[in-house]
Amino acid sequence: MKLEGGCYCGALRYVVDGEPMLKAQCHCRECQYITGGAPNMFMVMPGDTFRYTKGTAKQFTRTDIANPVTREFCPECGTHVMTRPPRGVAVVKVGTLDDPKAYGAPTLAIFTCDKQPFHHVPEGIPAFERRPT
Repeated sequence: MKLEGGCYCGALRYVVDGEPMLKAQCHCRECQYITGGAPNMFMVMPGDTFRYTKGTAKQFTRTDIANPVTREFCPECGTHVMTRPPRGVAVVKVGTLDDPKAYGAPTLAIFTCDKQPFHHVPEGIPAFERRPT
């Protein structure tokens, strides 16, 4: 599967190849900041298959927590495009895909301990208070 996407203003474009390793939604407080309050819909893809085809992303990594992720976003419009966890995968934000329907639906929900009353977890998918092991 080849997926393409980019930021809101078009300054940043990417392509990622391969089958999603996971399709999920995250309700953690950090993701709520990134999305403006909603759960974060994402796909975990093999890290070595993600590449930018236009522009250079700005990166942000927290220094006050253990094992932080690196968030990549457009330096022009601020769109959060992807996250790089220490384990070497690419966490692609579904809203940045050219065809978000390629996501389908989440197969699980994580960090429901931070879930807000207005968040929706689809019926029938596993939900975890934190990250499953």
